[in-house]
Amino acid sequence: MSLVRRLSAAALVAGALSGAAPVDAAEPFTAEQKSAIEALVRDYILNHPEILLESVASIEARQKAQKEQAVQAAIAENLSVLERSSGDPVLGNPNGDVTVVEFFDYQCGYCKTMMAPLMELVHGDGNIRLVLKEFPILGPASLVAARASLAANMQGKYEPFHVTLMGLRGRLSEGAIWQAASEAGLDLDRLKKDMEDPAVTATIDANYQLAQALQIEGTPAFTIGQTVVPGAAPKEHLAGLVKKVREAGG
Repeated sequence: MSLVRRLSAAALVAGALSGAAPVDAAEPFTAEQKSAIEALVRDYILNHPEILLESVASIEARQKAQKEQAVQAAIAENLSVLERSSGDPVLGNPNGDVTVVEFFDYQCGYCKTMMAPLMELVHGDGNIRLVLKEFPILGPASLVAARASLAANMQGKYEPFHVTLMGLRGRLSEGAIWQAASEAGLDLDRLKKDMEDPAVTATIDANYQLAQALQIEGTPAFTIGQTVVPGAAPKEHLAGLVKKVREAGG
């Protein structure tokens, strides 16, 4: 049987198995006809197993494209919250022409690894706004650190505190967080009070909701323009995305 005829037979299988009549037949397939078609399809697949791989690849490509479209739509819908929320700390150039957003957790080893190359990119470029999204997902200590960092921002000392926390190794503890606050020159009593500010809670809750909308499930994760970059990425890759956004006019 020719390839065309085999494929035509395969195309009829779904309708046949559901009990639907073929387009050019007055009656449904008989049991014998269904059995013959199933055998034909099975025989073709056994002799051409590559079509299964092609089908899987096609499905995965379609799913990836659909996810990218959904994420891009979510970015467009939430752009002001993503890049211009008043509750989020901003490093680099506050008036930069390209905004890079990072979702991170202070107990994330990959986030710590990305700290140096990310800041090299930001400072080396000189025209990048770096928006830091506190996204505490790795335990209670992560949440305490996130709340403390946003409270530190109220004292105008977010960056030194952030850098100190990111420099810590091992699991966080409240003692380590308070020590980092002292090293950053923060008023500890005020810090603990400001940590309970409803605005701090609102910012973290908004970040959780935004991450869900953008299908971000881990840290670090970056957004640059319409692109979400999950996980740690080479500085050159991030720089390339910044260049692409800049060339497109921001």
